[in-house]
Amino acid sequence: MPERIEWLEDGTESGAPYSPRFDDRYRSELGGIEQAREVFLAGCGLPAAWRDQSQWRILETGFGLGLNFLVTWAAWKADSSRPKLLHFVSTEAYPASAADVLRSALAHPDLLPFALQLQAQLWGLLPGVHRLVFECGHVLLTLCIGDAKAMLKQQRFEADSVYLDGFSPPKNPDIWDVHTLKAVARCCRRGTRIATWTIARAVREALTQSGFILKKTPGIPPKRDNLRGEYNPPWEPKKPVHHTATQARRPATCVVIGAGLAGGAVASSLARRGWQVTVLDAASAPAGGASGLPVGLLVPHVSPDDSQLSRLSRSGVRLTLQQADALLDRGSDWDPTGVLEHRTEGSSKSLPRAWAQSWTDAAADWSHAATAAQLEFAGLTNTDAALWHPRACWIKPASLVNAWLNTPGVTWQGNATAASLAVTHDGWQVLDVAGSVLAEAAMVVIAAATGSPALAASVNPLPLALQAVRGQVSWAQHEAEQQGLPRFPVNGHGSLFPGIPGPSGLRWMIGSSYQRDDEDLAIRPADHLENLARLQALLPATAATLASAFRTEKIQGWAGIRCATPGRLPVLGRIATAASGAEVWVCSGMGSRGLSFAALCAELLAAQLHGEPLPVEYQLSQALMPRLRPALRSALAA
Repeated sequence: MPERIEWLEDGTESGAPYSPRFDDRYRSELGGIEQAREVFLAGCGLPAAWRDQSQWRILETGFGLGLNFLVTWAAWKADSSRPKLLHFVSTEAYPASAADVLRSALAHPDLLPFALQLQAQLWGLLPGVHRLVFECGHVLLTLCIGDAKAMLKQQRFEADSVYLDGFSPPKNPDIWDVHTLKAVARCCRRGTRIATWTIARAVREALTQSGFILKKTPGIPPKRDNLRGEYNPPWEPKKPVHHTATQARRPATCVVIGAGLAGGAVASSLARRGWQVTVLDAASAPAGGASGLPVGLLVPHVSPDDSQLSRLSRSGVRLTLQQADALLDRGSDWDPTGVLEHRTEGSSKSLPRAWAQSWTDAAADWSHAATAAQLEFAGLTNTDAALWHPRACWIKPASLVNAWLNTPGVTWQGNATAASLAVTHDGWQVLDVAGSVLAEAAMVVIAAATGSPALAASVNPLPLALQAVRGQVSWAQHEAEQQGLPRFPVNGHGSLFPGIPGPSGLRWMIGSSYQRDDEDLAIRPADHLENLARLQALLPATAATLASAFRTEKIQGWAGIRCATPGRLPVLGRIATAASGAEVWVCSGMGSRGLSFAALCAELLAAQLHGEPLPVEYQLSQALMPRLRPALRSALAA
């Protein structure tokens, strides 16, 4: 359940938010906006400190009702010399509801447009890290839901500013104790400014012990003093071995090999950060491989133990939903219809147990047991095990790829078959089979699906763990007798898309087959029958309706070759570094979850290059590296 908030009458439109849990107000008696502007924004020297910077990273302890974020976002928006990228990372153990966050902003009309955008993305806040995206990807809010100390230990970036906020030290001592403040210090660089409204002696002593130099400043009445400081310890700070700041680099030129979902997402993420990106592909048009699938599903993976795959898929689904909403036309390129998952092999009681204990509302935003009405619409009964995913949707992958490739700073080049890479004095060249140079840049990202291993072998002989998986779908135009199909997609053992807009009207599609180590793109009649057999197990009534089409020549097909890994997680990592420091990365192996993983992997890659906050927990991000074969991991660690 969202955190319970009581709204006390104080003469304002919204009222004064009060926390029964901590017996304390969420903001000062004179209102939170003055505190946000004077204590935190001005206390960290903003906006002057961030002017003309490429990015600025703010860390906050205690998101509360989001007022500090809204004020900072508004200041960034109003500043003509603002940084290209604003990162705002905030911890919160007890997230408030989206409605309460919006209500808090009602008293401040200038913040309301920002608050409405924030409210729209405040859903599904289960424990963990959630990336919210605003301003076309230039304002990134990373919400870390959970205990502040635990969430701070998962961070691997250096903050430029720190807002120390939370309920008063006597009411909520954990967020102000020395262990939490030392965790904050580990996220700071020399010169990082901090600001807070409390001058409690225990807090000052813990901050000094953690390496901060402090000074009192005049407070907002009725408080006499506030506290400002700077991280400048008398010792040399030690950073974690894999701290992303050690890899931070300035935007330059990059060649991305592959114009599918993986390559398009990488190109767009880097271009938004100022890179000049050239995308090469052997096909004559983008999305010429598996990403040319006529339509795909964006659905979170669910498992009883909430596995790494499940958690990563949720992070990826959230990011792709944001991209689809910003870049695509609803109804023609994508549609957030929700998706029914018929679990033909087991029970719907496979939702994580913890969801039912403390996080029922947030969990239900992602997945819950299907209702009787939803089952009936799909031609199923109450005895059928099924989940409903309310945020799931269908997307035409090629539309998303083309939208990403239209990002300013991205140049697309087709009919360019990359065969190998060669190092130069300051970067890499991409060569074709004749040895001619197709492109050169300071960095290369290999996102060439099943072509990735051969390209990677030209710079590192140790093999990538990637496998070809063929998939064929079956589809046909809608006919009058097929109007009784479900109103939404259904997946499970195969999938049904009941009504997708096409050039000649609505079409339905089912599939797909799954054949490992098979790269034959010819359409097979036997696979059409296999898809029908899957549909008979998934939706018996629908299969009976569509069966007649398989006895005619109306069925059409599409086949593509997915690129997968043994562990079903993508492979993302650096595989070569030249003497000049120029790197080669690989981003591939997304299998049948390219829509779920492409945007996430692209943001992870960009974050590691630029020393940014990660969009997922650090340990989850490392789960992608083991998809490289063990020998390659050892070589990279050396």
